Amino acid sequence: MTSNIVKKVFLILFIFGGITPMAFADVSIQNDQRYFGDDGTLHIVGEIQNNLDMPLNQIIVYATLYDTNNHIIGTKETSSLVNIIMPEMKGPFDFILTDLESKRVEKYLLDTTYKISAPKNQVIDVTSSELSRDNLNNLMITGIVTNKGETTANTVSVIATLYDKDGNVAAVTRVQPEPDYLETNKEIFFLVTIPDKSQTTKIQDYSLVAESEEYAAVPEFPISSLALLGGILSAYIGITRFSGKIITNLISATNLK
Repeated sequence: MTSNIVKKVFLILFIFGGITPMAFADVSIQNDQRYFGDDGTLHIVGEIQNNLDMPLNQIIVYATLYDTNNHIIGTKETSSLVNIIMPEMKGPFDFILTDLESKRVEKYLLDTTYKISAPKNQVIDVTSSELSRDNLNNLMITGIVTNKGETTANTVSVIATLYDKDGNVAAVTRVQPEPDYLETNKEIFFLVTIPDKSQTTKIQDYSLVAESEEYAAVPEFPISSLALLGGILSAYIGITRFSGKIITNLISATNLK
């Protein structure tokens, strides 16, 4: 009884502006959809958008699965493929459901939790890339990653997000070039393949980010060095205030397909 009263009071205060939650709407799930892979597994894919002025890490996405009668048939969780989502950037995710329950999923509800992270220098840059198909109609992305930092980057990863004609996420994948370390001012070749051929015919566009243990990805949009510096400083100030707190995103995405 007490718990219900507290919830009602919170809702009233929220609606009439008596209290304001901490920018929960600034971290949202976007462009999500589901598809069945070539092997019959169910994928739920999408992106976490960070519109805060602080980096995020330890990002977990939760999926509540419903059947045709709107009954909960299970809950799953997965992590962002990007370890650190810097301000104004995105991190893709991919749920892979292989059990029999996946065939009963009619819709789903997504939520996310995360922590505020220390800022990282954004110097791991995908300097070139190309989307192509081979003679067997396999889709692949090739390109070059460059370390523009002052120290060696270790455990370098390239994360690809692919989109359909409507801008929804059609597939995601993460690869580690060989070798997976990159010395300062050096570059390395990478190859990304898309395993599900059923999805490759839907792909119209893609985005790439690269990161390492030491460095975050370079933003995919133009940004001045002054603005970037300001964002990093404000993020550092935010860390001193919010470090150690887990923030739960109250905005969910629901797919009714």
